[in-house]
Amino acid sequence: MSEKFNVPSELPRYPRSMWRSVTTLPTFPELKEEIKVDAAVIGAGIAGVTTAYLLSLEGYKVALVDASEILSGTTGFTTAKISAQHGLIYSELLSNFRPEIPRSYYEANMEGLRFIREMVETHGIDCDFKEETAYLYTNQEDKLDDLRKEFDAYQELGIPGQWHDSLPIPVDAIGAISMPGQAQFNPIKYLKFLVEKFIENGGLIYENTTIEGAVYGKPIKAYTIDAELQINCNEMIVTTHYPFWNVPAGYFSRLNVERSYALVVKPETTFHGGMYLNIDDEKRSIRSATFEGEEVLIVGGENHVPGKSDNTFDHYLELEKFAGKTFGSREIPFRWSAQDITTLDKIPYIGPLSADYPFAFIATGFNKWGMTNGTFAGLLLRDNVLRRSNPHMETFNPGRFNDKSLAQNLATGVKMAKELIAGKFAGAHEKIDSLEPDEGGMVRHNGKKVGAYRDPKGELFLVDTTCTHMGCETAWNEAERSWDCPCHGSRFSYTGEVLEGPATDPLERIKE
Repeated sequence: MSEKFNVPSELPRYPRSMWRSVTTLPTFPELKEEIKVDAAVIGAGIAGVTTAYLLSLEGYKVALVDASEILSGTTGFTTAKISAQHGLIYSELLSNFRPEIPRSYYEANMEGLRFIREMVETHGIDCDFKEETAYLYTNQEDKLDDLRKEFDAYQELGIPGQWHDSLPIPVDAIGAISMPGQAQFNPIKYLKFLVEKFIENGGLIYENTTIEGAVYGKPIKAYTIDAELQINCNEMIVTTHYPFWNVPAGYFSRLNVERSYALVVKPETTFHGGMYLNIDDEKRSIRSATFEGEEVLIVGGENHVPGKSDNTFDHYLELEKFAGKTFGSREIPFRWSAQDITTLDKIPYIGPLSADYPFAFIATGFNKWGMTNGTFAGLLLRDNVLRRSNPHMETFNPGRFNDKSLAQNLATGVKMAKELIAGKFAGAHEKIDSLEPDEGGMVRHNGKKVGAYRDPKGELFLVDTTCTHMGCETAWNEAERSWDCPCHGSRFSYTGEVLEGPATDPLERIKE
């Protein structure tokens, strides 16, 4: 953190995932030549790894490709709750759909949980898997009716749950719903096992290989940046978190992006188990984990649109304050943030890219619940590729559409237009000479507004802050040292390299 903010805190200086820090993953080469496979899975998070593993079991020759390292996206920065309790999802779905749809959503997520449990038990995977009761709670009077409606939805849909007037941990609540039989784990340890089995089954993995587009045909030709190389495949599955290929379905206008934050805290008090999430204005998520042989807590929350926070360190500080007040804090060994994508109706898009592209498939929009939604996506995508019937296909079909979706789609378009205009006319806040070491922001340089960051050694990095995806203006993220786009969530390093899509091209570097 820059000394300019002068914030007294025990936060780690840089963000780092506990899951990735305690697990050593294998490394894989870049794609260096044209290849031909039965199926290409683009994106190596939980959905991509699960899909690739399942297809390899069916005898498919599969290539799993990632623009960075495997499991380095949102899957590596999750709170890793394996739960079908997803906030106020069931009451919302009941208000928009016939009861069969929310029931299907619940069953699909429980199927994802069962798959993980069975894999752990059958193969003896050491991934800190632990069954827990999940709790959804509120401490706001104006939210209590919403929570009661969610409990009513449980009863109408036959979802196991119990009402409580308080919580078994020292967090204030005036109402709570428990869902038994949920779980938590270390997702990287678990997925490392699937990766190893995938390789044993003849699977191919390529890292640091950005797929920029595809030519649909027989075969499909998925090509890298500038069409230098291509993967010829009979089936293409896109699990890149945010779809890199918008044609023909326009997914950029059908998805909303949000960042959230997490701390790993060594508590001073005993934690009495369970996984917790509130529905209040200040979002809070709590679960336990194990680090270096002792119990720690993962405390999360503080959601906002990417590029829409004056100082992202403030969100970490709020979580630090909450954790210290509630459980005591001896040490904070890790902090991280993650980006999550939500569809217009809160149900993920899992299935054919569109009716015109029956051999291209997509999985996105897990609405912060990628452990169950992402695992189920692998199961459903396998069935799509095999042309096998699945009772949940229509629920998750990306081609679904209704009047509410149309209104939200239009609202997304208006929001993007506003961001384009606001970003172009926003002023620069700093002079280059005023930037201290390890500080960034918008500055004036040769009469133009540019993005600047001065590293701890004093070296200056200048970039054009126009997002290479669709031209919105990115904003400086102080806590992550990145440039974040508020339109579709693309993120770039201070040197301009792509950290998260949908953008595939880096920001333009500017000479001093």
